Amino acid sequence: QVQLVESGGGLVQAGGSLRLSCAASGLTFRSYAMAWFRQAPGKEREFVAAIGLTGGNIYYTDSVKGRFTISRDNAKNTVYLQMNSLKPEDTAVYYCAARRSGYAMDYRAYDYWGQGTQVTVSS
Repeated sequence: QVQLVESGGGLVQAGGSLRLSCAASGLTFRSYAMAWFRQAPGKEREFVAAIGLTGGNIYYTDSVKGRFTISRDNAKNTVYLQMNSLKPEDTAVYYCAARRSGYAMDYRAYDYWGQGTQVTVSS
């Protein structure tokens, strides 16, 4: 049974930092592209960042470029999202997702999802 478990969310002031983690089990982690999405109240789930199988291919949505960094540790079956210079508009539930066939920006293309972790940025 595949499980993706996010952690590291919380409340932070604007300009602060958080590091999200997503621990995967029940799948061959190195065979999956991993991604982070977020969803704010009343909005559609939004692509944030993705990373390829070995970490060599990385993609970000424009609004987080230069502030967020995605990485993975295949030995620990974990993907990370380092978030710096946080803004109130980054407030959302953040989800990690796994896709067998490489990265995609459409959330509907992903095979497995975590339960989400809340990130709240106060102004």
